[in-house]
Amino acid sequence: MVPTDPHFPGAAASGGTTHEIRRSTLLLRVVIRALSLRWVVLAVLIVGAFIYVPIVDNFRVSMTNRDIFTGEISQVGLKNYQRLLDDPVVWRALLNNTLYAGLSIIFQVFGAFLLAAMIEGLKSRRARNLCRAIYFVPSAISTTVTGLLFYFLYQPEVGLLDAGLNAMGLGALSKPWLALENTAIFGIIAMSQWQGFGYSTLLFSIAIQKIPRELYDAAIMDGAGPIRRLFSITFPMSREMTGLMVIVTITGAFQVFNEIMVMTAGGPNNSSQVLGTWLYQQAFIQNEFGYGAAIAAVIFAVTMLTGALQVWYTSKRRVKL
Repeated sequence: MVPTDPHFPGAAASGGTTHEIRRSTLLLRVVIRALSLRWVVLAVLIVGAFIYVPIVDNFRVSMTNRDIFTGEISQVGLKNYQRLLDDPVVWRALLNNTLYAGLSIIFQVFGAFLLAAMIEGLKSRRARNLCRAIYFVPSAISTTVTGLLFYFLYQPEVGLLDAGLNAMGLGALSKPWLALENTAIFGIIAMSQWQGFGYSTLLFSIAIQKIPRELYDAAIMDGAGPIRRLFSITFPMSREMTGLMVIVTITGAFQVFNEIMVMTAGGPNNSSQVLGTWLYQQAFIQNEFGYGAAIAAVIFAVTMLTGALQVWYTSKRRVKL
């Protein structure tokens, strides 16, 4: 035992040593914490430099008219946003993006969830793995390749779709799918659902696998059937994945670009334009860089608002075990 009486000769030295040890330990903890924070600071700097600074700069550019070839800049205030409100193509593009998002939620979220539930309900592990692989293959194909594939599939008379309709005696339904204003956007959306369906199914399969099996065993003992188990256990326990997929799907729908450019480039008569393709045409083809930045600001606002609302809704209805 260390003597505490100050009359002992070693007491002062022992107290001083303890104090030094504590100070050294505290200093070591501060150094370790500072060293660990350096990665956080580095990440914040990188994210800020490559994400947040460009976002802020985009809003600044949207207040200008800028010639990307000569570098001439003139301040126009909110005129680009007023032009957005008066541009019928923007409203058509916004409608197409919204339609794209709505159909994607139906197929790539709820449809994929039902398919994943059916796959995970199979008794054979080999059958489950095979189904996951089969449905995931389209997602591994490049969007450009898939767009070209469906472009030729939709070709009138020689395309596989019209050939199939003719073979089934439904030749009256054959039409130039991508050349008509009322069918072009639906043809592109169908291609997108075909490609992204398997990826969403795989993610839902992973979420369903994490649900404790005891919940299903207890439900079976209580006499709950497959439909009751689906909506009372599987869907509520997969709610966080569902919320994430809704956010990803809506964000992707408002950022869609490659599919449109490969298959129709926004035609015919701007009927398949989306905000991304109209932004590209205005900024980089028509040299309306400020107007293109204003369109980009709209895309950012819609996706951020949708994501924030979905995160809030999901957190309010989170299921905890």
